[in-house]
This record gives sequence, C-alpha cells and structure tokens, in this order.
Amino acid sequence: MPSSDAIQQYLAGTWRMMTGRPDGIGRLDLSADGFWNSFFAIVVALPALVVGWVSVANRVGGEEFAGRFSALLRMAAVDMLAWIVPLIVLAAFARPLGIAHRLVPYVVSSNWASALFVWMMVPATALELFFPGAQDAAGLLSLVTFIVTMVLSWRLTNAAIGMGAAIATWVFGGMFALSLVVLLAAQELFGLSGAP
Repeated sequence: MPSSDAIQQYLAGTWRMMTGRPDGIGRLDLSADGFWNSFFAIVVALPALVVGWVSVANRVGGEEFAGRFSALLRMAAVDMLAWIVPLIVLAAFARPLGIAHRLVPYVVSSNWASALFVWMMVPATALELFFPGAQDAAGLLSLVTFIVTMVLSWRLTNAAIGMGAAIATWVFGGMFALSLVVLLAAQELFGLSGAP
C-alpha cells in the first residue's frame, strides 16, 4: 500500500487535474506499480463507502440485523463491481479505441478521483442516515454533489486522456454509461434493484 504521504500526493494531483490544472498528472505514479497501487484508493474510500452501505442497508434490509447485514454486503459487492468492471472493459477496448497509450494515466487518476468523489458524498449520506426526516434536504445535497462530481470527472478525463475535449467527452460518456449499466445489473443480480 502506498504511504500516507504518497496517497496525499496522488489525491492532490488528482484534485489539480479536476480543477483545470493538467500538470497534476505529474504528481501521480504512472509506473506499473503505481497502476496497481491506485486500486488502494478503494481502501481510502472504504470508510465513506461503509456510511453509504449502512444507509442503504437500513432502508432495504428490514428490521432484523441479519437482513441489514446481508444488504450491506450485497451493496459492497455492487459498488466494487461498479468500480472495477468498467475499467476492465475500457482496458479491453483501449487499443481499438486508440487510447491505449493513455489508459494508465486515466485508470490511475480515475481511481484516486473515485475515492475523492465517495468522500464528497458523505455529507448527504450522513444527513440522511442521522436525520431520517431530512430526506428532501439530503436528496437535494446528493443531486448537487452528483452534478459537481460529474463536472470534475469530465475535467479529470480530459486531463488524463490528453487528446482533446471531443475524445474526452466520448470516454467520459462511455464510462458513465457503462458504470450505470454495471451498477443496475449488479443491483438486480444481488436483489437490490431500486436501491439508491
């Protein structure tokens, strides 16, 4: 696992890319080790992910602890599939799409960005978890946060792909659609269809 200093550097570099400073990519480790180490972003995101899983499990898992725990584990499986499967599909098609040389920068930066995005969603999730009567406020906050993360994600994609806005938009749109398909299919597979 990367050191805490390295993780901070990667997150800072990713943030720079998302805020319009492509030089942030220079703060990422784009070596083979850096590629695989970027999946430790899942560990960085794990506490924030658990907050979301608990929130969903409390709604769909029923009254019994076993039901809620089962829902939590199924949500974890859904989120892991939605994180990893689109990247595997992109890797499989990167060469025909002509972006194979930009695959590593994209995967590394998007992994660290995903950790940031998960943490950005915590306030809305925590609001809903601790104040069940504030669902409307939590929903609005979730929507605003989602829109912000989409804008930041497109900017990250543009910086990571480095082949112009048109190509970045195609990659961004394709990955978003693929992630959504995987998410919905995994929810159906694990009996969580209709879960947020």
